[in-house]
Amino acid sequence: MNPFDRLGRFVVRHARWVVAAWVVLLLIAIPFAPQLPGQLRAGGFILDDLESARAKAVLGQELEAPPSALVVVFSSPTLEAGSPAFEIATAEAMRDIQNAPHVARIVSHALAPSQVSADRHTAYDVVFLDLPPDDSPEALPILNERLREAAGIEVQLAGGPAFYGDVQTVSESDLRRSEAISLPLAAIALIFVFGSLLAAGVPLVVGGSAVVVALAAIFFVASVMPMSIFVLNLATLLGLGLGVDYSLLLTSRFREEMARQPDGPEQVGEAVRITVATAGRAVFFSGLTVLLGLLGLVLFEFMILRSVGIAGAIVVGLAVASALTLLPAVLMLLGPRIDRFAVRTVSGVSSTDGAWSRLARRVMRHPVAVLVPTLAFLLLLGSPFLHVRFNAPDAYILPPEVPSRAAFDRLTAEFGEGEFAPITIAIRTSGEVTSASNLDALYDYSRRIEADPRVSRVDSLVDVDPRLSLDQYTLLYADPNGPRDRYVQTALAATTRGDLTAFTIYTPYGPNRDEGKSLVADLRAGAGMLAPPPGATILIGGGAADVADVVDRVRADFPRTALFIIVSTYLVLFVLLRSVVLPVKALVMNTLSIVASFGALVWIFQDGNLSAVLGFQPLGFVETTQPVILFCVLFGLSMDYEVFLLTRMKEVWDRTGDNVEAVAGGMERSGRIVTSAALIVVVVAGSFAFADIVLIKALGIGMAIAVALDATVVRALLVPATMRLLGRWNWWMPASLERRMSRRLPATEADIEAAAR
Repeated sequence: MNPFDRLGRFVVRHARWVVAAWVVLLLIAIPFAPQLPGQLRAGGFILDDLESARAKAVLGQELEAPPSALVVVFSSPTLEAGSPAFEIATAEAMRDIQNAPHVARIVSHALAPSQVSADRHTAYDVVFLDLPPDDSPEALPILNERLREAAGIEVQLAGGPAFYGDVQTVSESDLRRSEAISLPLAAIALIFVFGSLLAAGVPLVVGGSAVVVALAAIFFVASVMPMSIFVLNLATLLGLGLGVDYSLLLTSRFREEMARQPDGPEQVGEAVRITVATAGRAVFFSGLTVLLGLLGLVLFEFMILRSVGIAGAIVVGLAVASALTLLPAVLMLLGPRIDRFAVRTVSGVSSTDGAWSRLARRVMRHPVAVLVPTLAFLLLLGSPFLHVRFNAPDAYILPPEVPSRAAFDRLTAEFGEGEFAPITIAIRTSGEVTSASNLDALYDYSRRIEADPRVSRVDSLVDVDPRLSLDQYTLLYADPNGPRDRYVQTALAATTRGDLTAFTIYTPYGPNRDEGKSLVADLRAGAGMLAPPPGATILIGGGAADVADVVDRVRADFPRTALFIIVSTYLVLFVLLRSVVLPVKALVMNTLSIVASFGALVWIFQDGNLSAVLGFQPLGFVETTQPVILFCVLFGLSMDYEVFLLTRMKEVWDRTGDNVEAVAGGMERSGRIVTSAALIVVVVAGSFAFADIVLIKALGIGMAIAVALDATVVRALLVPATMRLLGRWNWWMPASLERRMSRRLPATEADIEAAAR
């Protein structure tokens, strides 16, 4: 017996127990789901085996360089740094910070002239923390509590800990705003689709239940492994969208079966059983394709990608489980009352010659005339992706009014963006760094680097004082017990130990600028003027190196993920559809809508078109993980709709053997459902267009565009056109393989439907 038929029978017999089990799950989940944001963290864009991370680790372990730093910004329109009033006020503000938990040391502007602006009205202190960057926001509450007000001076916080803390806060705000916008709109859309208040409410209840339980499950996962803050928004989007999608498909099929069943005591039970046996199978395979797409993210080592994949898999699993158990149980209990509080009449029986069927036949009469311009249109939408620039997220993903972004803007205006993202070089010499030969080589290396037009200055043990010559440095470091001024001692202790020393290179460029990344590449190549000292080994780290390494690793790992998703999805569709050709066509159709959304991502967020309308500052690049997340999520979602469509087509094909009738019949039976389901996802994803964080805004808009194109242009025009051109080849399967599959795999769609009845 079809396992979905058995599941349907079980739910019919135990509907009340199934609902009770979900109620218990919800009661357990409700206390934990709201706590999820506190378990999530920002960051997740670095790996220990990247060269930039290895450089940081070496300096941290051997030179005891703190792993993260908070920047405290002081500014005043009247007072100047160095004046008694300014220094007394800032010292009072920082008085209790030195002894705060996780504070390793503080570099005051009073001892570092480079930390004072040219007009002397802005200065900053650097508070080094002993926490890794991703954990650094943990120090913020106590530091905010201990940081005092400074009379006549504005005090702001910038740097990684403040940025990550604000990302977390703003992400939660974005989610609340999205829910406030999307839930009412989704309810209105469902009322229009189903025609009754009760029928519209059921998918929201089922989808909402899946989301709450999923968030609680992710909470427990996040308590034992790091999970990204971006999981919060994506999990809610996927859970609600898929939960409503699957509920929509099953509820529509239930109403169709109710209209077919004779009146009597068995009517509702039979309708539920057949619904689970047929549409439930489509939901299972649809969920499986989405799951495979998300599991592709788990193949990445970056925390942000892996955690989105894990959380997404949990959400999809629970969305499918709720659709196959809770929803049929609710339908069993409601029965004909599902149409209570009707606002318009919706027929439960599909017409054989409705609008979708007529559209499909019209397209199939002129397949080439439809295919060519439609394909050209999608490729045109995707063409901006040809000039994409990948980079890592920075403070500009937050709106200007957010505190850490405002502080960052002030710092970059006064000091330049390169001042806060220097390139670091960990140099391992042959023998003691302070030997005469090594000092000679390092002095020369520093001067060659500083001569590069991309470099503003170099800080190192041979750059403590520009007035000192090489001979003076050699004498200064020759006797470890000799007299040295305090500044030289501090510089030596911070940069050098044994055979290891650190160079810090400042440029005029931020970490995402091409000039900084090209300098990193040239330093690593070590050719010409930038060749390292003889016998020395170097590791390049810092801002631009971090970005270059992350982009390169994501680019290198993506083909493996794409191959996994494509091959596994093909195999699932091959088993489901019993066709060699249809899965290939489905993969191509999916790729087209995804490419179009990638083009929109570049056109809007990199190039800045519509930025005034959407309310964000153009980034000038695409954040490197966004296309990866979009590809994995959208590939599954698009295949979700393809499964809905093709399974209904195959039912007709198995029964008639007529390709045109199969396409027209499948479109008629599933067109309204696919479009309605896509509408819900577009509404939920589109609500993130109002997010404050640009990354979340971009993901929501990219997903909404892709799903809208997929459910309309691709499914309504490209699918019938290509299927008409392929004809019987759509359904081709080698006879020997068909015989083997018939013995080992489930029956065809027509057999399953016939057996269910």
